[in-house]
Amino acid sequence: RAALARLPVLRKGEMPARQREALPFGGFVPGTAGGFPRLFTSPGPIFEPQRAGEDPWGGAPALAAAGFTAGEVVLNTFGYHLTPGGFIFDTAARALGCAVIPAGPGNTEQQLDLIEAYRPAGYVGTPDFLKVLLDAGAKAGRDVSSIVKALVSGAAFPPSLQAEFRERGIAAAQAYATADVGFIAYEVPGEPGLLVGDGLILEIVRPGTGDPVPEGEVGEIVVTVPDRDRPLIRYALGDLTAALPGGRIRGWMGRADQAAKVKGMFVRPEQVAEIARRHPGLGRLRLVVTRADEADVMTLRAEAATPETTLAEAVAETLRAVTKLRGAVDLVAPGSLPNDGKVIADERPVG
Repeated sequence: RAALARLPVLRKGEMPARQREALPFGGFVPGTAGGFPRLFTSPGPIFEPQRAGEDPWGGAPALAAAGFTAGEVVLNTFGYHLTPGGFIFDTAARALGCAVIPAGPGNTEQQLDLIEAYRPAGYVGTPDFLKVLLDAGAKAGRDVSSIVKALVSGAAFPPSLQAEFRERGIAAAQAYATADVGFIAYEVPGEPGLLVGDGLILEIVRPGTGDPVPEGEVGEIVVTVPDRDRPLIRYALGDLTAALPGGRIRGWMGRADQAAKVKGMFVRPEQVAEIARRHPGLGRLRLVVTRADEADVMTLRAEAATPETTLAEAVAETLRAVTKLRGAVDLVAPGSLPNDGKVIADERPVG
């Protein structure tokens, strides 16, 4: 891991432009398009090949942890059109020995017909759409009682919705997966956080940098997938999380791409990281953007063990040199800034 941390980070947001330079895969894939079983696109656009193997996105362990077993029928409501979502969960379920209904999203009435006909025990899809199906079934007097387990992903799964599913007799677990990587981490019922899947290396770095953070500190997820068909080396996903003991993470905690436009100029996490690099004695930094007298105002809050005036002045000068904008500097006690991975807080009123 120490050697890996010396390599540059490839940010997901850079991939569309990098691929346009050498379509379709930007030189990041050793094979040709015709050598893969399926070819996809995801928003960006980012062009993705399907890797080889029975469970190319590594999802079977997540389904097994959620209680899915061979011989069961699974209703898959992730999309099968152009994007890989439906196939990611389809191949995982079939690798586990399940039969899959490739339902995709929408068409609620027809899905209720499928549920009554095939009696699926399991559901995969977003938690929101599972609630739509359950509510529609209850309203129409349809029998959806066969669904007793679910693996959900792709949307927030708040405790209130988790409790509602439990009340309706459904044991629902969640997984963290992306179109370009596949399954990254998944819930094991009764255990804390999400378990990081085999076959990848997960790092958590300070936003705007490639520097790993200590266990427990919130940072950006960076993954390395040592796969010959679709290798990814230090691929930064733009999502925030924190590490837990035992190869687990806390789950999705927001987005790391926190760029803000101030007085017509973009300020980015990479610039805040550069300020930290120039002043190694500082702890966490947070650039707060507000409005006063109809103008944008920047205040850099920085943790410092010795809040000296000369240090604040030096940091303010660095802030101006790096961002080309003037801002105040507020030195605060170590440990007083929130551990949420946020380095730019845009607190200007909306509208």
